[in-house]
Amino acid sequence: MKLSFVIPVFNEQDSLKRLYSEIIENIKEYEYEIIFVDDGSTDNSYSILQKLASEDNNVKLIKLRKNFGKSAGLNVGFAAAKGDIVFTMDADLQDNPKEIPQFITKLEEGYDMVTGWKVKRRDPISKTWPSKLFNKVTSNTFKLKLHDYNCGYKAYKREVINELDIYGEMHRYIPALADSLGFKIAEIPVHHRKREFGKTKYGSERYLRGLLDLITVKLVTGYIHSPLYLFGRIGFVFGFAGFIISLYLSIMKLGFGIPLYNRPLLYLGTLLMIIGLQFFSIGLLGELIVNRNRDGNRKKNISIAERINL
Repeated sequence: MKLSFVIPVFNEQDSLKRLYSEIIENIKEYEYEIIFVDDGSTDNSYSILQKLASEDNNVKLIKLRKNFGKSAGLNVGFAAAKGDIVFTMDADLQDNPKEIPQFITKLEEGYDMVTGWKVKRRDPISKTWPSKLFNKVTSNTFKLKLHDYNCGYKAYKREVINELDIYGEMHRYIPALADSLGFKIAEIPVHHRKREFGKTKYGSERYLRGLLDLITVKLVTGYIHSPLYLFGRIGFVFGFAGFIISLYLSIMKLGFGIPLYNRPLLYLGTLLMIIGLQFFSIGLLGELIVNRNRDGNRKKNISIAERINL
């Protein structure tokens, strides 16, 4: 069995050698490859990774032209990975490679993907409380109930990553995406270490991006094959409300002779029926697009790699 490790890197020069050593220490009985994806680092991370790759042929290096974000880094790494089991972990040493065997054990129980749960998270409160809120909202949005959606420490069987195509901030919702495809997901507690070097790379803007991607993932996982079910329902609600208003005004006009030219309700009823028709039309167009591309192959990679050493 071959293990692949996909590790996005952005300005983590002080932790890379130790991370590599710790991974090697815990996978001695396995064939392996470690794929570092340099996501536009501006420090000496790339030089250190080049040295590691020159010393170990199992270390592979991908450099992106600029900082595209964690999802893009993972997507490129997944496309390059050749292992039977694929691990993802952060490059900041907060994920402990000693946990690798328990991930493998859980996968051998019949699960397709295992995600970590940082029971005692060693981060400042500015990260822990928003994370708790995020996990609560996400668990309530999707059928899959997890304690820690956002943990980057995960293990996948190969068939899972073959089906994933992530972008934006969608790496946060990989468990929901995998669950929607019918894969079995498990969660295990992991030891989360305090950051020793550098600083976090995520600012407050990630919350807005994460919220927008939450909506996107909900649409993708719930209505990707039947967009008319979503837009048709919304259109029906608006259209029916507009119809009731218009019916009421018609009765007032025809039955009681009440003039309508000065009734704002007339414009509201007309507007609601038009909006309802538009939503219904969007749903029909979505159905046409889905059926047109049903047999298309998903995009396997992103053409953003500047230099690849595989």
